[in-house]
Amino acid sequence: MAENNAPPAEKVVPLTEPPKEGEAEGEKGPSKGALKKMQKEKEKAEKAAARKAAEEAQKKQAEADDVSKNDYGELDPFGRHPGIPSNEKVPRVKLSTVAEEFQDTSKMDEPEGPHVVFTATVANSRGQSAKLAFMELEQEYNTIQAVIAASETLSRQMVKFTTSIPSQSRVLVHALIKKPKEPVKSTTIQNLEAHIKKIYIVCKADAQLPLQVADAERPIPVEGEEDNTKDQEDGRPIVTLNTRLNNRTIDLRAKHNQAIFAIKAGVSQLFREFLGAHGFKDVQSPALLGAPSEGGANVFEVTYFGGKAYLAQSPQLYKQMLITANFLKVMEVGPVFRAENSNTARHLTEFTGLDMEMELMDETDYHEVVGLLENLMLHIFKGLRSRYSKETDLVRSIYHVEEFKLPEAGKVPRLTFAEGIQMLREDGVEIADMDDLSTPDEKRLGALVLKKYGSDFYVMDKYPLAVRPFYTMPDPATYGSDPNDPNAGYSNSYDFFMRGQEIMSGAQRIHQASFLEKRMKEHVSPVDANSPGLRDYVNAFRAGCNAHAGGGIGLERIVMLWLGLPNVRLASLFPRDPTRLAP
Repeated sequence: MAENNAPPAEKVVPLTEPPKEGEAEGEKGPSKGALKKMQKEKEKAEKAAARKAAEEAQKKQAEADDVSKNDYGELDPFGRHPGIPSNEKVPRVKLSTVAEEFQDTSKMDEPEGPHVVFTATVANSRGQSAKLAFMELEQEYNTIQAVIAASETLSRQMVKFTTSIPSQSRVLVHALIKKPKEPVKSTTIQNLEAHIKKIYIVCKADAQLPLQVADAERPIPVEGEEDNTKDQEDGRPIVTLNTRLNNRTIDLRAKHNQAIFAIKAGVSQLFREFLGAHGFKDVQSPALLGAPSEGGANVFEVTYFGGKAYLAQSPQLYKQMLITANFLKVMEVGPVFRAENSNTARHLTEFTGLDMEMELMDETDYHEVVGLLENLMLHIFKGLRSRYSKETDLVRSIYHVEEFKLPEAGKVPRLTFAEGIQMLREDGVEIADMDDLSTPDEKRLGALVLKKYGSDFYVMDKYPLAVRPFYTMPDPATYGSDPNDPNAGYSNSYDFFMRGQEIMSGAQRIHQASFLEKRMKEHVSPVDANSPGLRDYVNAFRAGCNAHAGGGIGLERIVMLWLGLPNVRLASLFPRDPTRLAP
């Protein structure tokens, strides 16, 4: 009975549930919600994989069914493509040749048009539909509209590929040349269009470029408005000169830039052509000097094998030394370096000089050289007008400027410095007899000459002796007129002007060593005839020398002023100025 009176056994309650199967003791498994989410993600991944596999299969099937698969694509670095037979050598043509050959579209006898192959740059492309697209293809400054249309022999895939080619990519095109229904006003070749049959990417451009060529084909901002980010008229972004020069190789693709440098090459060719026909030898003087010659403050110093050398400011002294060596007519086209901290729209620290020097048949009259130089410039101007009218018109369509007005041969306005001063005074300018002309004065005088003589080109003769270099021959009629001032009076020197800006400076040079030494001592800025940079130059005259004269022309200045460009940097491929040494 005692047993029945014992207290009941105490129930033991576990502190935690026992671990479920598959779980380690002390760890909690994922919740039902987490398991459900994992399952959905798994199903989603499986569907995505299936969809990708289906797309790949569809793509492979489409490629297999693509009738044009060998007619488009990207060439490898060696210009190869599976669709191009290794032994295929098809001659390429120039768009300019196509335009010339088919000016008369009635000559296009082939039923589908003549077949041509050419390389070009994609200026732009636009898809009209899945079956039709248009491109603008460019070669130098020639452009043509290209059409690509799907057909039984040309696939939609090829049309889609064509519209995906980034602007500025280089392409190889096989096309039929046809007459469009209406003239294509947006291209330079308006009476023809290219119907693409094959197209391959030769070099693919990046999709995003730092500069759009279409924006580079507009004028640079007006000075003082460079900070505006939008054009006031069309709202497109303004591309400043600095941005263009920082991305110069893209900027140079603009059609008007192609034209500018065709004209620049033409000026150089015309210069050599005229002087070559007059018996001038083409020479090359050194650009590296052992010591400063014409002015130590304005030269660039460079390291030369542990020592110092200097970049030549001009070939002037060497041209004269060649005259002493019986090279009696010399010309040179080469770089000129000026260490002048001038940040103006018309100055460069490196430019191309067109230089000439020649003996005088009559040592008492240097104007035979002035006359020859006038005829040289007229030859250049008339050559540009007749040979480069298309390029000139293209540039002037962007930089609107009046046509350059030329005088007749033998009627180039030739003023003395005193006459120029008088014209300025009559127009209200306060200026002394011997003051050197400032840039505003020169431009004002240019406007006065244009009004009076109807010419944008003129010559100013007989400059004050004090403002010319030490090697300039004084005017014998005024030299020594002031016993207290050896630099008083005028000189046998001249400058040439275009649109009121100087393009050339020249003079008769001193050809006797003793008189040269005298002028070196008494010059406004005296120089030492025995200095390392001048000793050999002076000594060259001790062996005898013909009387001679010449001049130096700035090539970029001619181009700038002929075309009416607002900045000389636009006439230099990769300009150098006090703040720019790249690219």
